[in-house]
Amino acid sequence: MFNPSRDDVRRFFCEAWRKRRAGGLVTPLEATALKWIDQHPEYHALLDDAEAAVTADFSVARGDSNPFLHLSMHLAIEEQLSIDQPPGIRALFMQLAARAGSEHGAMHETMECLGRVLWETQRGVLPADAASINDAYLDCLRRRATA
Repeated sequence: MFNPSRDDVRRFFCEAWRKRRAGGLVTPLEATALKWIDQHPEYHALLDDAEAAVTADFSVARGDSNPFLHLSMHLAIEEQLSIDQPPGIRALFMQLAARAGSEHGAMHETMECLGRVLWETQRGVLPADAASINDAYLDCLRRRATA
């Protein structure tokens, strides 16, 4: 299992972006990251300056969103979809995409569910076992897909 640091994650996204802009070869994971970086042009200037990106502070208290967390969630959900884990997520995602009118819209709806489940688990609202987490996550997606 990988355990990259915050700086490693930020450098990964910046390096994928640098390779894209230089016309370099990218790894499959970088290609997936670039798919989502392309969908977020508002992050491009930040990714252009890797050193500033690594040290940037994204404060929730100031209302900042963290582009690296956002992109990482895109990657995590993309992986879940590729292996249909938790089972059923792919079908629910497809329903969300049809309702939202785009894969990107469905991805953001899925992110909302993932974020909520993680937050509730961290605060003890949900039991910290895989079955409870998966059930809550899929229930959230199901509600959004059929709304």
